[in-house]
Amino acid sequence: MTRLAVFDCDGTLVDSQANICRAMEAAFAGAGLAPPPREAIRRIVGLSLVEAVAALLPEADAALHRTLALDYKHAFQRLRADGGLDDESLFDGIGEVLATLAERGWVLGVATGKSDRGLAHVLEHHGITDLFATLQTADRHPSKPDPAMLLAAIEETGATETAMIGDTAFDMAMAKAAGARAIGVAWGYHDVADLVRGGAEVVADRAAALPGLLA
Repeated sequence: MTRLAVFDCDGTLVDSQANICRAMEAAFAGAGLAPPPREAIRRIVGLSLVEAVAALLPEADAALHRTLALDYKHAFQRLRADGGLDDESLFDGIGEVLATLAERGWVLGVATGKSDRGLAHVLEHHGITDLFATLQTADRHPSKPDPAMLLAAIEETGATETAMIGDTAFDMAMAKAAGARAIGVAWGYHDVADLVRGGAEVVADRAAALPGLLA
């Protein structure tokens, strides 16, 4: 039996909301648009970029959505090059949880709305790349809650039991669509009620609770 625990990245493994907000604000400002409120930006974390922009600016056409998504990528890269990004720190206890699950025989993966490049940067920065057997990103899959990236992780690892751990309703809905367990976390960007509505079977209030909930 192969047990697979797949983690979302932003809002689940790392605290990246400040950087996401700065880059989105810069993208909107560069297009001459008023930036969305930060609470609205936090609500779309987890979606792929074009879908995220569309949710923030539903009255705009698809061409502008694609342009702003590209502008966001460029803004993020400029902020990183200029030292304008905060350290995307691991949430308290996450490093220990990953080590514990690996010791207990769980195969680990990531399914994220980040790009391959963005995810690689985060994992390398924290020295945890080698813990993960499968990495699924928005570069190769439709946006959450489509189950494609989670199904790809299951196929790649040959998992017979899978749990998706995430902080948004998008993660929970993706898990349900893929036939996986849906484990929410309360320290991210959607509240507990959102996670439950999305399909969470349980919500962890702290990282240290995750191994017990997965057992």
